[in-house]
Amino acid sequence: MKIAWLFVVFLCGALLPLQGGLNAKLAKSIGSPIYASMICFIVGALAMGLYVPFTKETFSWQLLKGSYITAVLGGGVIGAVFITGSMLALPRLGMALTFGLVIAGQVIISVLLDHFSILVAAQHPINIWRGLGMLLIIAGVAIVEKF
Repeated sequence: MKIAWLFVVFLCGALLPLQGGLNAKLAKSIGSPIYASMICFIVGALAMGLYVPFTKETFSWQLLKGSYITAVLGGGVIGAVFITGSMLALPRLGMALTFGLVIAGQVIISVLLDHFSILVAAQHPINIWRGLGMLLIIAGVAIVEKF
């Protein structure tokens, strides 16, 4: 079962550069990265709207009260920043450097979230191996940028 999830997550990661490239192409063709971001979110919302009825998921709008609203707004804003930021960076930095930096940022912040057990992360203290992993990712991005 874990192998299947590893593949799913790998596939999700593999799709990010494709999404970024398609988004950047859309931004160039319509002349606006801001409107391209908005279109991406509208299409994504429509896709989820078509998918949800085929699931067994239940939902109550009452859940959006209180502390949950922070998660809803925060996740949406972070998504918009990511889509727009990567769309603006791609033509300037290229795919490899843009997504190398995305991966480096994800790993470094994830290690910190694990260390401090923030959000839903189980606590995994930073150790020499995790520190070395972060340094290797940073070195990899530096090599990609250099060559």
